[in-house]
Amino acid sequence: MPRIRHGYAHVANNLYQGWTQYAIGGSMEPSLKSEANLFIAPTSGNKEVTWRKGSNGNEEAFEFHSARDVFENGGSFTVTKGGRVPKPNYNAEQGFKVGDASCVRPITSAGALRCSKTSRC
Repeated sequence: MPRIRHGYAHVANNLYQGWTQYAIGGSMEPSLKSEANLFIAPTSGNKEVTWRKGSNGNEEAFEFHSARDVFENGGSFTVTKGGRVPKPNYNAEQGFKVGDASCVRPITSAGALRCSKTSRC
């Protein structure tokens, strides 16, 4: 499970299931935009997606935002800084389209590509 230290992370179109402590964590006051991910909480235990360490209890030091995420089995995401969306400094070549969260399950269970030297993938 990812843990972000400092800086900014844009986490998109991932499947998170079976976490114990957290699905996405942060320390050293990071900024996070979680977008169109599928979070399937464990049947028992911690159902909170996020985890934060540090900042002397100051939740406002973190910028955690959830957009178009899907939560199953009681999963939850604690938004900070009033839900303000951190903005990446992407240039035209770095930007990408984020698919809908409903596509995550089929994408992550599709399996390996069947390619050979004579066929295109």
